[in-house]
Amino acid sequence: MSTVGWIVLALGVAIVLFAIAVYNRLVVLRNRFKNAFAQIDVQLKRRYDLIPNLVEAVKGYIQHERGTLEAVIAARGAAVTAAGRAAQAPGDPAAMQGLAQAEGLLGGALGRLLAVFEAYPDLKANQNVMSLQEELTSTENKVAFSRQAFNDSVMEYNVKRESFPDSVFAGMFGFTPAELLQATESAEERKAPKVKF
Repeated sequence: MSTVGWIVLALGVAIVLFAIAVYNRLVVLRNRFKNAFAQIDVQLKRRYDLIPNLVEAVKGYIQHERGTLEAVIAARGAAVTAAGRAAQAPGDPAAMQGLAQAEGLLGGALGRLLAVFEAYPDLKANQNVMSLQEELTSTENKVAFSRQAFNDSVMEYNVKRESFPDSVFAGMFGFTPAELLQATESAEERKAPKVKF
């Protein structure tokens, strides 16, 4: 084999090895953001499990606030469905936007429920309700931290996927962009509610 033949062969091997390295790195990054979404999913399921307990605990106290309770229950159902879709396709733009919208509605309904607590001194003093509120607040914080980790992983994946020369191979191997999970609350809703006990 001539020198030119060896150079062409070496160049071909180098390109193949580079493509394998790019592919493997993209697989690692994609799996990392999928794992990060799984952590969000764990916290969301915990949150969804707490909500019926909270609703049950307050039912006896706020009989004439039935609409608020029903809104929380309906929003929880929609969020559970959206979370299921998102868990099947983490990073999918439609799934992430649907989850963000459903979570926004649930957050608003829960905010209205917590605001109703102010009108019921006995409810505010109930240990079971206070404990559930604490757990829900703790879970909300965990969801926020998990969302941040997910978005960081998605950002790293998307940057790698869009950077040259990796973008050439990403397109060839079918690596599509991943969507961030946006916070759905407005600036006003992001303010911590003032609850007095």
